[in-house]
Amino acid sequence: MEDSFFTKIIRGDIPCHKVYEDDVVIAFLDIHPQVEGHTLVVPKVQVDHLWDLDDTTYAHLWRVAKHLALNMRAQGLRARTSAVVAGYGVPHAHIHLIPIADENELKQPQDTTTEPNHTALAAMAQRLSIKEEI
Repeated sequence: MEDSFFTKIIRGDIPCHKVYEDDVVIAFLDIHPQVEGHTLVVPKVQVDHLWDLDDTTYAHLWRVAKHLALNMRAQGLRARTSAVVAGYGVPHAHIHLIPIADENELKQPQDTTTEPNHTALAAMAQRLSIKEEI
């Protein structure tokens, strides 16, 4: 299997705005967020389908997602944080954590034509960053 975009980020070949990392998982901001704080939680092992992850990795991925979502709430980003597993876009299992004020924000498309605001992304990554291991 060819290395995914996420595998290249995990290896450090492509920079990201990281909010969490351990031996199993990395979490970073989506550079084309649906809303401010939109985070991707990605297992370091490249597996196309979430359901094909081994049970230990799968459970840890969701444990990290929960911890990050609770942190988003503690940071006052929005009323709720949605977890979305679409399975498209990148052939590498991942969870989208999207802080929303209402469910209409989940329906708005990502703007992939505008250049990412790396200054704002860096500030948000610092705000959401978790240093202790989960």
